[in-house]
Amino acid sequence: MEPRQITEDFSVAPQITPEDIPAIAAAGFRSIMCNRPDDEEPGQPHESAVTEAARAAGLETCCVPFSSATMTEADVAAFRAALDDMPKPMLAYCRTGTRCTMMWSLVNYDTLGAETILRATSAAGYDMSGLVAQLQARR
Repeated sequence: MEPRQITEDFSVAPQITPEDIPAIAAAGFRSIMCNRPDDEEPGQPHESAVTEAARAAGLETCCVPFSSATMTEADVAAFRAALDDMPKPMLAYCRTGTRCTMMWSLVNYDTLGAETILRATSAAGYDMSGLVAQLQARR
């Protein structure tokens, strides 16, 4: 497991497993958000197994599964609600962490702006310049 910090309260990671939960809890995370649909890839742990281990370790969990190709406004609203409501710091995961970072960028763009989004995501190793360019073009 390789969490990458986007902000003080929000980090992302590639797919985690139930075995990663003790390290996640020890790192001080208080909640976990899954952004990956079950069975997206053969052999990935199901969200329910990760959730069971996380809850046993005292972490809160939520699941907002989506794919970048089929993301809806409801997915955006659910992600935003999870960011607002879940205990911090939060760890979100998907296949590589990129999808979580993209959604975080999308829901925070209007309040943080392009420069802050690009600085935070770039420092974590994610290039959101294409997304930011699309968001700037819509204005």
